Amino acid sequence: MIVKLVIKRLFLALVTLLVVSAFIYWTTAILPGDVAARVLGRESTPAQRALFDKQMHLDQPVPVRYAIWLNGVVHGDFGRSLASQLSVSGIVAPALSNTLLLGLYALVLYVPISVLLAALSAVFRGRPLDAGITIVTLVGLSLPEFALGTLLLIAFAVIWPVLPAMATIEQVQGPLDFLRTAALPALTLTIAMSVYAVRMLRDNLIDVLNSDYVRMATLNGLPRRRIVLRHALPNALGPALNITALNLAYLIGGVVVVENVFAYPGVGTLLVNSISVRDAPVIEAATLIVSGVYILANLIADVAAMLLNPRLRTS
Repeated sequence: MIVKLVIKRLFLALVTLLVVSAFIYWTTAILPGDVAARVLGRESTPAQRALFDKQMHLDQPVPVRYAIWLNGVVHGDFGRSLASQLSVSGIVAPALSNTLLLGLYALVLYVPISVLLAALSAVFRGRPLDAGITIVTLVGLSLPEFALGTLLLIAFAVIWPVLPAMATIEQVQGPLDFLRTAALPALTLTIAMSVYAVRMLRDNLIDVLNSDYVRMATLNGLPRRRIVLRHALPNALGPALNITALNLAYLIGGVVVVENVFAYPGVGTLLVNSISVRDAPVIEAATLIVSGVYILANLIADVAAMLLNPRLRTS
């Protein structure tokens, strides 16, 4: 059943990605202004602009240009940047690699922190520990990422200068240096993601802990720790995985604010810079990659939920 699910979801993912790619290309293609004049400068001649349009296929209708672009994407060629005339793949790849490293860093912190806080809050519900965790998560929910990042920057780079304010990873020397340099943006992302997951996982855990089979396990004398970790937690993770899937997509494409606060050279910063100069090929490539990661994250979440919850496999 899981194999059939994966095949079905992969097909739907490819169709969705195709529709998204068409939408992305259409929205960038209708941007106003003369691309050739913006790239070549005001001193360029009409002949030079016409030659540029022909080389970049800008003289073709939008559907034809989309077909040419999509054919290149299928073969791993996203074209050339309008601003620098460099390969788009060569521009996006380093930024994507940096964002993936930051995302992995934040994810490694996010999983144990979210599970631990949610489990403690559910097990000790109605007690001071639960109230304290609830207050912290509510405060985290009310803070936008730029405010949270700024507060962490002031706290750990100004008041207690133990971490660098700017995440200039181009100058890092070794893994430990990277962990220290990227600590503030990773911690900002971790907190921003965890506050949602903790709230949802806590509520799910409380429902599961009140279920009949958990009560039966308690009456049979099983240790409380084993009941929570082995019986309750796996059945409560399903809905929380959907939030995690959204967080995975957020890690790749929604870190624009965080990367800019800490000057981190990732996809978010690249996307902002490309939009400011209206570099359509780079915008299209970065946005398509973000969409692909979002779709893949949801697929992984669906499959993981079925693996963790046997009832979903038999429904």
